[in-house]
Amino acid sequence: MTALLDRPARTAAADLTLRRGAGRVLIDNWAGTSTVPSRTLYPHQWSWDSAFIAIGLRHLSARRAQRELESLLAAQWGDGRIPHIVFNPAVPNGAYFPSPDFWRSSTAGAGVGAPAALETSGIVQPPVHALAAWLVHRAHPAESRRRGFLGRVYPRLVAWHRYLLDRRDLGGGGLAAVVHPWEPGMDNSPCWDGALARIAPADRGSYRRADLDHGHPADRPTDLDYGRYVRLAVDYRDAGYDDRAAAHPFRLEDPCVNALLIASELALAEIARCVDGDAAAHEARAARLTEALVARLWDADAGLFLARDLVDDTFVPARSVAGLVPLLAPGLPGDVVERLVATLAGPSFRATATDLVPSYDLTGPAFDPTRYWRGPAWFNTAWLVERGLRTHGLHARADRIRAALLDTAGASGFAEYVDPTTGAARGARSFSWTAALALDLLTPEETPR
Repeated sequence: MTALLDRPARTAAADLTLRRGAGRVLIDNWAGTSTVPSRTLYPHQWSWDSAFIAIGLRHLSARRAQRELESLLAAQWGDGRIPHIVFNPAVPNGAYFPSPDFWRSSTAGAGVGAPAALETSGIVQPPVHALAAWLVHRAHPAESRRRGFLGRVYPRLVAWHRYLLDRRDLGGGGLAAVVHPWEPGMDNSPCWDGALARIAPADRGSYRRADLDHGHPADRPTDLDYGRYVRLAVDYRDAGYDDRAAAHPFRLEDPCVNALLIASELALAEIARCVDGDAAAHEARAARLTEALVARLWDADAGLFLARDLVDDTFVPARSVAGLVPLLAPGLPGDVVERLVATLAGPSFRATATDLVPSYDLTGPAFDPTRYWRGPAWFNTAWLVERGLRTHGLHARADRIRAALLDTAGASGFAEYVDPTTGAARGARSFSWTAALALDLLTPEETPR
């Protein structure tokens, strides 16, 4: 793959081919009421995947994009949480682990309002959903109003944010915390290594990894880390998924999760204006979250936001793409924005072969260009950084990431992620959010990005 400076300008024919390919992926992965991330590795509905998928689907079918989000929100728990997986009952338990019989949501989670008629996981993923709902509405406002889309999803999204800001403010500083490495979405990031080292892994004979049936072991988490993931999930389940009763030996404040909460609070403000909600309250909440994000997670020496380990109240020194996603927050101080852009352009995150953003510091001791979230470039985080740059008027830099994302998505067969040093496809192919976000970047918005 050529370096950015040698990248040829995109043509209308190339864009049409990419658009058709992306649309085909989303059509093929549609499962009736939602879209699977991939037909092989991920046969159920995932939370933040569905949000990103809806953002792309809105350009094919506003109705289908609405259904994508509505089907996810139908699995919301009584305490407000949106589970990270909604299980398809037609898929055998052995096709994916952890499966419904592991999570036991309808029984173990009954005390905190898990649905009785649906099986889900008990943990969550980053809150992209309100942003997705607002973008879906904007794609076809008349259809959205006809179906009462915003009026139906708004109270559920408000409850979701309330859960994060109440039950998950485990540090007392006004930010939402994660309690499992799967929750921030960047499952195998080196950011979690120190916290995971405190966790005794589950017995290897107590579970079977289904992910290795479809993914190469060199690309996937190690057995040791996977055993720790299982142990954390088992302990949370056995505490009834009750955040007030669980010990939470793994608890961190993640900059990406909280940046998306800010962006989604601002989206809720826009939604509130359409449904007679309290827009000012959402805007004030976004401002408070921004202040807390800078106060608690900004590290001027590192030049980006870092996760905070709440067990010992210290910064996690690992530098990941999560620390750049706060560019989404329009209220960031100007000097913070300048430092973030300098970090993005510096040796740690400037992947010259692809011009995509690696998931972990290219110069860091744990960098691995192919292993899950330990270095590969992902298309959803590239989309978030691209959008964040435009939030601050940095359109030239955003244009470069957009061009790289579109070129690499097509060349990789809409791969799950790519080696940032070569552009080689890794993980699953025909991956839904890759196709969806490529489709989104191919389609001009009615207002500037």
